[in-house]
Amino acid sequence: FDELSEDLKNTLLISEDHRFYDHSGLDFPAYLRVVFGLLTLNPQGGGSTITQQLAKNLYTMNPDKSLDGVIRGRIPKRIIQKTKEWIISINLEENFMKDEIMAMYLNTADFGSNSFGIKVASETYFNKEPDSLNLQESAVLVGLLQAPSYFNPKRNPNNALAKRNEVLFKVYKHGYKLKTKEQYDSIKALPIELDYSVQNQNQGLATYFRTVAGNFLMGYCKDKGIDLWNSGLKIYTTIDSRMQRYAEEAVAEHMKSLQATFYDEWSKRNRNPWVDENGQEIKDFLGKRIKQTDAYKVYAEKYGEKSDSLKIMLRLKKPMTIFTWDGEKDTLFSSYDSLNYYKRFLQTGMMSMDPSTGFIKAWVGGINHKYFKYDHVKQGTRQPGSTFKPFVYGLAMESGYSPCHPLKDISPSFKVPGGNWYPMNSNGTRGNGEEMTIRQAMARSVNSITAQMLQSLGPENVVEFAHRVGIESPLDAVPSLCLGTTDVSLFEMVGAYSTFVNSGVHNDPIYITRIEDKNGNVIENFIPKTKEAINEQTAYKMIYMLMGGVEESGGTSAGLARDLKIDNEIGGKTGTTNDASDGWYMGVTHDLVSGVWVGGDERGIHFPSWDFGQGGKSARPIWARYMQKVYADPTTGITKGQFKRPSSGLDITLDCNRYSEHPDSVQVDEEPWDINN
Repeated sequence: FDELSEDLKNTLLISEDHRFYDHSGLDFPAYLRVVFGLLTLNPQGGGSTITQQLAKNLYTMNPDKSLDGVIRGRIPKRIIQKTKEWIISINLEENFMKDEIMAMYLNTADFGSNSFGIKVASETYFNKEPDSLNLQESAVLVGLLQAPSYFNPKRNPNNALAKRNEVLFKVYKHGYKLKTKEQYDSIKALPIELDYSVQNQNQGLATYFRTVAGNFLMGYCKDKGIDLWNSGLKIYTTIDSRMQRYAEEAVAEHMKSLQATFYDEWSKRNRNPWVDENGQEIKDFLGKRIKQTDAYKVYAEKYGEKSDSLKIMLRLKKPMTIFTWDGEKDTLFSSYDSLNYYKRFLQTGMMSMDPSTGFIKAWVGGINHKYFKYDHVKQGTRQPGSTFKPFVYGLAMESGYSPCHPLKDISPSFKVPGGNWYPMNSNGTRGNGEEMTIRQAMARSVNSITAQMLQSLGPENVVEFAHRVGIESPLDAVPSLCLGTTDVSLFEMVGAYSTFVNSGVHNDPIYITRIEDKNGNVIENFIPKTKEAINEQTAYKMIYMLMGGVEESGGTSAGLARDLKIDNEIGGKTGTTNDASDGWYMGVTHDLVSGVWVGGDERGIHFPSWDFGQGGKSARPIWARYMQKVYADPTTGITKGQFKRPSSGLDITLDCNRYSEHPDSVQVDEEPWDINN
């Protein structure tokens, strides 16, 4: 009630029930007016009070609550309905304050355009909160209560204007604000100024997250026997609206330019972006994929899979609205045209989490929920590439290795079915024999040294370690595991990296904290499952290893914008899979762990060259933009600072930090990338 504007409250009372605060649910003078109007064939308006209309909204219009079937046929339905309204109205008046009844009525009313309740209605028609509605806007919404379709200002503007002015005339007659006829005539002449936008699941913040949360809640409520849609539940989530907005902005800003580059690179080669492992275009790619579409299934069922009509219908152009990075566009497309168009888009996923609590702060599942429903945070799994390497080195730290341990850049040999396998570095060699610390090796993402560590530690043990710190997907204990060849989700990668930042304690990522009923009683609190996965010594050594990506010469995070590194400790790891099908970046700070994935809809869709598809250029800029926005807003509570040190002190001396004074120097596998360039 306190969140309703005074103009709205008074307009509602004057138009619908001006004796609201004087009656006890039934307004008998109004009933006499109705009867007189019927007898004189001159209707003077309805007699229902706000309380009765609330009773109707809550009960008598609800078939699940109806008793009509008990005595239908013996008593007219209208008499049954009105009698129930009267009884319920008196009970409502006995149990609720007048202000509560008015608020409940406005919160249960239908205003048309899929807007139920005053908050959604004011946002739909005027892009305002209810406390900001002025007199004429209030009159429009109050007028809608009588006939939401007929008086809809978007669909029937003339009807809506006439109704608004009718309501304003009542306001004038009662002397509220409009004290003179001139004032009424002046406001009556004003047009209805809409800021119209129908709310739906494809608009607003966190569209992918809302779908994920909604799917969880449907299952939860089904198990608990709760009506999710009509029980008035309050769902408290961990998402921070500011950080969510910054994440979505960072994704949109970078993906728009990256998509343009993607188009240009393939256009220069005059080729399609779907290619096989040998670099050859996949034959009949669209012909095979069209059979997976809904359009094909509908036409095939109607005309038959081998009919000419099916082929004709799939090639028939029809009006269609499509997604572009410059907004929606109307065009003429066939089903084949649409498939060909959308398969060329790069996709992305981003998740940001507080490692100390497990609370997910931002969730971006794709580039546009209306046109691309698939969630790339939790639903999708892809090869993590080099972002998996920290789990190999994490086991090494736990097994007694120091970040300063030296190894030579020489690819080891693994016995595999059919012969021996030598992991190649990204430059296509088996190494050049250079000696470096394993911190430098992880910073530069040198495959040969990671492979040596895997060979020494055993792939089965690496699998066990990765599962312990938070990876849930099945992992193949094979030599190529060290290069991140087994599919995982971004959701579990962020959770696993958070274990390093949280001193070795793993918190399962969560996005709902509690559920309350309509009266504020807590139905359930959700607390993340917590376990001590590794000791704090191992965890901090891995933080030191991850900081190498920023600090070591040639590190794959060395090119981050300098403002991010001032008075701040950052760790990060890029990842790129074969042919640059998947680009990853995992970034960690003392109070936030965030991950980004970028890639095609399918593995065969990717950049034609490594230069643009690598994680340092496809994914890392999104993380950098996001962090710059978060740091620029002190209200988020995210600050620059140092990682937490082990409470008992380190059990070794870390003296191998070779910080580069020239962070833009060339590295082994991925070029530095500054989003400001």
